[in-house]
Amino acid sequence: MELPFATSMRNPKIIWITGASSGIGAALAHHWAGDGIQLVLSGRNLKQLEFVAEKCRTKGAATRIIAFDLTEKEEVAKAVMTIQTDFPRLDILVNNGGISQRSLLIETPADVARRIMEVDFWSHAELTRQILPFMLQTGGGHIVVISSLTGLFGFPMRSAYAAAKHALHGFFETLRLEHFRDHIRVTMVCPGMIRTNISIHALTASGEEHGLMDKGQANGLPAEKCAAIIANAVRNNRKEVIIGKKDVIMPYLKRYVPWLFYKIAQRIDPLGGY
Repeated sequence: MELPFATSMRNPKIIWITGASSGIGAALAHHWAGDGIQLVLSGRNLKQLEFVAEKCRTKGAATRIIAFDLTEKEEVAKAVMTIQTDFPRLDILVNNGGISQRSLLIETPADVARRIMEVDFWSHAELTRQILPFMLQTGGGHIVVISSLTGLFGFPMRSAYAAAKHALHGFFETLRLEHFRDHIRVTMVCPGMIRTNISIHALTASGEEHGLMDKGQANGLPAEKCAAIIANAVRNNRKEVIIGKKDVIMPYLKRYVPWLFYKIAQRIDPLGGY
């Protein structure tokens, strides 16, 4: 039986994207921009958000910027209140903001690991928890979660990052099961090597930025192609989508040919991507 909310999700009108200033978030904004679309773009870099917003406006999208830090609870609450006050509903929430890691587990102090967990897991969990009642009151919504291939298996120099991404799957799959009758949909997105600046801004053991573009990242799938695949997955209510080039075979190898997965994984350059 067709759900009442399904029709509006085929043509989403109000879309909130966090981490929208660059990478996958910006690419999604550009992909969805068009006549009749209301985009809400969030992140910390106001100047870059304005650049993305202007490009989206040229495509006909009404664009609103709500700049805030996902890790600041008061700023999150204020952003949620703005959405509830200024919009009749929220069709799609894209939980995209995040930070990667380039440090060995044994060398990574707890405060750096906690910072990564705060940004990559807790901030999305809390933002979603706060906006969920509004979605329920207004008929439902679609929550898109940008995880990673490392949300499906561990990877060297990504201990806290992989832990955060694994946590996203547990949290949002539970949310889906608790609220599927309320027309709340969840799509988990697991990108592999995508051509973004994520490796440049990844944290090292010192808590400073890695500052380098990893080879795998530089040769990864363009963010624009990734965005198109995500949009198609949302349109078709996919529960999970794996995106990348040859790296997308890894989760299947782990499930069906684990000995081969570990043989390959142990030889992968940890500065190669993800």
